[in-house]
Amino acid sequence: LSDLSLSVCVSPRELFSPSQKYQLLVYHADSLFHDKEYRNAVSKYTMALQQKKALSKTSKVRPSTGNATSTPQSQCLPSEIEVKYKMAECYTMLKQDKDAIAILDGIPSRQRTPKINMMLANLYKKAGQERSSVTSYKEVLRQCPLALDAILGLLSLSVKGAEVASMTINIIQSIPNLDWLSVWIKAYAFVHTGDNTRAINTICSLEKKSLLRDNVDLLGSLADLYFRAGDNKNSILKFEQAQMLDPYLIKGMDVYGYLLAREGRLEDVENLGCRLFNISDQHAEPWVVSGCHSFYSKRYSRALYLGAKAIQLNSNSIQAPIIHFREAIRLAPCRLDCYEGLIECYLASNSIREAMVMANNVYKTLGANAQTLTLLATVCLEDPVTHEKAKTLLDKALMQRPDYIKAVVKKAELLSREQKYDDGIDLLRSALANQSDCVLHRILGDFLVAVNEYQEAMDQYSIALSLDPNDQKSLEGMQKMEKEESPTDATQEEDVDDMEGSGEEGDLEGSDSEAAQWADQEQWFGMQ
Repeated sequence: LSDLSLSVCVSPRELFSPSQKYQLLVYHADSLFHDKEYRNAVSKYTMALQQKKALSKTSKVRPSTGNATSTPQSQCLPSEIEVKYKMAECYTMLKQDKDAIAILDGIPSRQRTPKINMMLANLYKKAGQERSSVTSYKEVLRQCPLALDAILGLLSLSVKGAEVASMTINIIQSIPNLDWLSVWIKAYAFVHTGDNTRAINTICSLEKKSLLRDNVDLLGSLADLYFRAGDNKNSILKFEQAQMLDPYLIKGMDVYGYLLAREGRLEDVENLGCRLFNISDQHAEPWVVSGCHSFYSKRYSRALYLGAKAIQLNSNSIQAPIIHFREAIRLAPCRLDCYEGLIECYLASNSIREAMVMANNVYKTLGANAQTLTLLATVCLEDPVTHEKAKTLLDKALMQRPDYIKAVVKKAELLSREQKYDDGIDLLRSALANQSDCVLHRILGDFLVAVNEYQEAMDQYSIALSLDPNDQKSLEGMQKMEKEESPTDATQEEDVDDMEGSGEEGDLEGSDSEAAQWADQEQWFGMQ
């Protein structure tokens, strides 16, 4: 109908006013969006914005005639901000995240609604622009203190739990029966720092409270934490409790199916997959579960197809690539990159024990070379108990290949943790003597900042950006130094734009004082 009406608009007889044409274009674009014709929808939204721009110019030129009928019509027109938000949605569906960011960035910060800031935060996070993401998440919380997704977003970006909690304390104290939220924040702060034991204990204390007893989301989180900690028995138990409470539960069922398949309960896995497909085939979980069933039934080609479908539906699904890497290892057991991919998946899901077993297998299978030594050291770095072992392995790897970039990066990471910046600078200078690499130059810049060698640090960031103009971490390091050098300018920016000023609070490093504040708030958080 909108398409036919738009054709009438271009006829000599103007049957619709300019504002009505704008509304028709938006209606047309909305209908295309719901039909999943995203490129066409973007085209129509763009035309609508052009029409709105022309309409605004006309309204400025023509003075108001005082016609009462025009006022309600203009009030009902879709806002330009909403149209831009819908365009950004189209771009995200087309996986054109840069275009989505560009559209939303064009909206003045003071006019951004919470949902716009939330989308921006998620897009920034996906693009690796962590500081911008933190700023946007904080702006969401400033407007909506109970936005739990924004809280989780900040925690996932290493913002201190105490800082996040401080942004919600007023609302917690003003609403009855909301004291559990502070403990919830603390629990997920532990989750995102990898402290599985304390996260499990904190969530268990929440789950035992009458207000949150038998909460499906908490049970699912507990199941996932037990899985990360290697306690598969308790993980399965919690998943079973969760799905008994909610038979339509999909979240986490991919991990549940994987655990059942590992135990050889293939009939249960097959039934789970069928049940999930009946609930929805537009989520990755049912495809992963069926893929696990096929893999453990040695139907490898089918497992690969199902895993690929899962990735297509959810590129963030970790269990889906695991299927692919395992099949790749079966077909090419001497390919180190296959093992690296599988271990990276295990580490991404905090399955440290499985990653360690696989790294040791690679070490034994392919021998002690620089690559396998570094791979095993990478896993050892994830556990404080095995840091010394990691150091020994990296030293052996660098003795064999002093120019092996992955080993240099991991050794620098270890030296940074130990705050041995001078040793790290010597290591990186030596590695860069006969090669030039963006990551090494950037890390050298970070180390030089730590020892107050700001000018040379700036030079290193510049070299890194010349090698890779899209290296966001180098750009952030340079921008941070520029802000510290000119605090007056930063203050002026805060006065011009509140939201941009709040970005200064998004320092991901945190501070000792924040850690002390966190400890002081133990009682406030209900953790005696």
